[in-house]
Amino acid sequence: MYSLIRPLLFKLDPETAHHLSLDGLRLLEKCGLAGLLAANVADNPVEVMGLTFKNPVGLAAGLDKNGDYIDALASLGFGSIEIGTITPRPQVGNDKPRLFRLPEHTAIINRMGFNNDGVDKLVENVKNASFDGILGINIGKNKDTPNENAVDDYLLCMDKVYQYASYITVNLSSPNTPGLRDLQFGEPLRDLLKQLKIRQKELAKKHGKHVPLAIKVAPDMSSDDIADIAQSLIDFEIEGLVATNTTIGREAVAGHKHANEAGGLSGAPVCELSTQTIAQFSKLLQGKVAVIGVGGITDRPSSAAKKQAGAQMVQIYSGFIYKGAKLIEEAAAAY
Repeated sequence: MYSLIRPLLFKLDPETAHHLSLDGLRLLEKCGLAGLLAANVADNPVEVMGLTFKNPVGLAAGLDKNGDYIDALASLGFGSIEIGTITPRPQVGNDKPRLFRLPEHTAIINRMGFNNDGVDKLVENVKNASFDGILGINIGKNKDTPNENAVDDYLLCMDKVYQYASYITVNLSSPNTPGLRDLQFGEPLRDLLKQLKIRQKELAKKHGKHVPLAIKVAPDMSSDDIADIAQSLIDFEIEGLVATNTTIGREAVAGHKHANEAGGLSGAPVCELSTQTIAQFSKLLQGKVAVIGVGGITDRPSSAAKKQAGAQMVQIYSGFIYKGAKLIEEAAAAY
């Protein structure tokens, strides 16, 4: 059914189509009709970060930033839903237009800039949702928070979402918040991880449950950078790695009318780079940190490539925009 709807949606501005699609899906879910769009995905439980996911295909962060559509999206057959990225205070994000489709490449460029309604609104939405599956919450820092104070933003978000999250993803890799990617490396990373783990232990004691932490990284890194991050994740006993976010590279879409738009490129063009990054991390992590593969999954073979590279499960976003819930079924079949 989505294949019939998509041509109409793609005639609209991407951001308008985004909200219209999700509002429509929520309406179908409330009317008990979401099954018209749902994937046919058999339960195939996977154990990742000590959690049991009903199948190995999750929704990546970014589609539902505020947790407005949790129940509607869950009805499509995902094994997990990750919402966010959320920041302590609401922010409008970057100026529009900030979202661009590249259909010839099954790709998207975005420079949204962590537009969201703030962590308190997300928590309210999570409380009102009936979804009882695996819910990841992706946290970030406000644009106007300097990097030297970034840990305060992450800890504040962590405090507020901890009791409602199945796991928490720490986004250090969006190219659309100036300076954010600098937090992925060296002492800034180690200091952040140290403080996150201290707070995790405090919150686990306070709430009587252990919520795993995952770090989301970029694909645009040298081998030395990857080795540095991998060692830091091991040293601080971080439970998960989400690899990868969007790329700032444009080689794969050179010549396209939107190729020079600022922002992160996602979809098919990032697939190989993401898979290579996963393979390097997997080799270095040696099973000590769970790996969630994301980036350019558009069919069963691209999902299988992530598995072969060492990802225990995958997440989808851009491919989902192009193919709908059918991609959940295709990606799950690789596992």
